[in-house]
Amino acid sequence: DALGQLEILAGEVRCCSTRCVYNVSDVREICAALKDIFDDTRAIAEPSGALSLAGLKKYAAEHDIKGARMACILSGANMNFHTLRFVSERCEVGERREGIISVTNPQQPGAFLALCKKLGQRMVTEFNYRVSDPKQAEIFTSLRLTGGTEELERIIEDLRASGYSVTDMTRNTFAKSHVRYMIGGKAPASVKNERILSFQFPERAGALLQFLETLGSGFNVTMFHYRNHGAEYGRVACGFEVSPEQQDEFYENLSKLGFAWWDETDNVACAKFLAPME
Repeated sequence: DALGQLEILAGEVRCCSTRCVYNVSDVREICAALKDIFDDTRAIAEPSGALSLAGLKKYAAEHDIKGARMACILSGANMNFHTLRFVSERCEVGERREGIISVTNPQQPGAFLALCKKLGQRMVTEFNYRVSDPKQAEIFTSLRLTGGTEELERIIEDLRASGYSVTDMTRNTFAKSHVRYMIGGKAPASVKNERILSFQFPERAGALLQFLETLGSGFNVTMFHYRNHGAEYGRVACGFEVSPEQQDEFYENLSKLGFAWWDETDNVACAKFLAPME
């Protein structure tokens, strides 16, 4: 049951009572079923073993079956440990508990804070951005959902009503498999006095908003990279344009933040891959 086969799994679940074959075509539904099995039994199934539960969940949802006593066969647990990363990245989407969107934001001080205030106290599970255009910023972000697809649609509608250009990336396989990890690179030469820092964020709703409000809106954000991995604390990489006149204010605000942080500006990796082009 190699991971490559997961993408082209036949997806046929035979319903014993009706003698019908039911199709599961979305790998994310199988990943969500794997998580359900673990949550309920603390057992880790293989993808083909969880296929029966994925089909059962889909059948019950499409036929609006509630409160019925139903059963499925867990046929195997031949799971490669390294496959779990693939599963964990997709199960939240499969359960409709995470929405992924791209938002176009003005490239100006305070714009990130305004966007975060618009998102409210929702749990942000991912936030990726690197400055490239002097007028607008393209932000790749993921949000924890409690109301499924309907909640995501409301979020997108609210953002669009506020003037943001929003694209739903939740079902975009290429964006989730590749683009989210490739947002970055060297900033244009127009970026001056950039400071790159890493932070240790508490994994709780409102942490990102607290971060931006404490730092203030006077610093242009040039980079932001964060992804929730289920730990108590998350690691965040940020870039800011800080003029010599602003440095005292900037570092004073950092001391008020209460989060652990490290200045990575002189890190050799930043110099090679992130420093502004000359």
